Amino acid sequence: MDTILTVNGGSSSLKCGLYALRADELHCLFHLKVENLLGDTTLFKVRDEDNRVLDSHQLECQSVALDERHQFALREVLQWVETHMPESRLIATGHRVVHGGDLFSRPIRLDDAALEQLRSFIPLAPLHQPYNLKLVEACRALAPQLPVVACFDTMFHAAQPRLERLYALPRHLIDKGVHRYGFHGLSYEYIQRQLSLGGAGNLKTVACHLGAGASMCAIRDGRSIASSMGFTAVEGLPMGSRTGNLDPGVLLYLMREENMDVDALEKLIYKESGWLGVSTISSDMKELHQANDPRAEEAIDMFCYRVALEMGRLGAALEGVEQVVFSGGVGENDADVRARVLERCRWLGIEIDSEANQRNSGIISTPESRVTVRVMPTNEEAMIATHVDELLH
Repeated sequence: MDTILTVNGGSSSLKCGLYALRADELHCLFHLKVENLLGDTTLFKVRDEDNRVLDSHQLECQSVALDERHQFALREVLQWVETHMPESRLIATGHRVVHGGDLFSRPIRLDDAALEQLRSFIPLAPLHQPYNLKLVEACRALAPQLPVVACFDTMFHAAQPRLERLYALPRHLIDKGVHRYGFHGLSYEYIQRQLSLGGAGNLKTVACHLGAGASMCAIRDGRSIASSMGFTAVEGLPMGSRTGNLDPGVLLYLMREENMDVDALEKLIYKESGWLGVSTISSDMKELHQANDPRAEEAIDMFCYRVALEMGRLGAALEGVEQVVFSGGVGENDADVRARVLERCRWLGIEIDSEANQRNSGIISTPESRVTVRVMPTNEEAMIATHVDELLH
């Protein structure tokens, strides 16, 4: 049986999926996840396609250097697959790479030249790109005979109108690539494909990928035309620990008055702000709901307010909204956040079925609502596997 391994790495985690083709359709045989790679206790967990836990144990990696732990984790994944699926034949690995810059707007089979170009984009996505590329390099070292395919979070947004992508900067900077790119593209592409399969792919849609990393996207005729994230994945909505939109003058003030250098500012806007910064409690939405603290409540309310404001901006780009889709860990599971957002969007003609919302039903709007509101699980790994299969065949 031929299989494809998808590889989705974060700064301290590794998510993999093992996919096989059955009856001309890709099916995920196993989800493999390594958590807390940079911490003291690293957990390895495997689930089957019905989400049943097949294996869960700690990995002893304290003796492994921090910059080698992603390769260590990937080796554990490959060994688990080889041990438990001896009849399978791995034919390729597919990787989520956050930034493709202006050069890559479709999946590619990586070689040394392309990998070097992707390294040049690390300043554009410092939180994710280095770890994405570490895993690419690990796969090439551990299984050099396998094709390695990169799928980019930016590629779904590559055809956005020029007016959406422009910043009001001097033209020589724009020409150097300082413009809006948009992210979470694999998630939005998966959502769009699912909508199309269900006959709702041509509606004017605002898709909301809400989680510790959060963004929104306006989709018309199946294509991204605007998004909340821009030059980096820190622009847009306030997130778990990222600021979201911020007056650049704030950074100038902090440099002059607080003597903050580039590294301190990067840490501030990526790791110390957002829900965590406002609440002083947590970057986890569940913990904020449970905190019973006015600062946590303010962080939740601020997030929902900003989502509702962005709904208006993206609605203007679409010139009308016919459909809203919630996905991501918060978008799919947090009925309270959805209710707060949609209450501020009633002016769009949205009417919510409160019981359906509490159940996280697939459609949470009433039949009378002018806008259909959906809750839809996203699946970046399935999108990566699909791209790899299409590229190889």
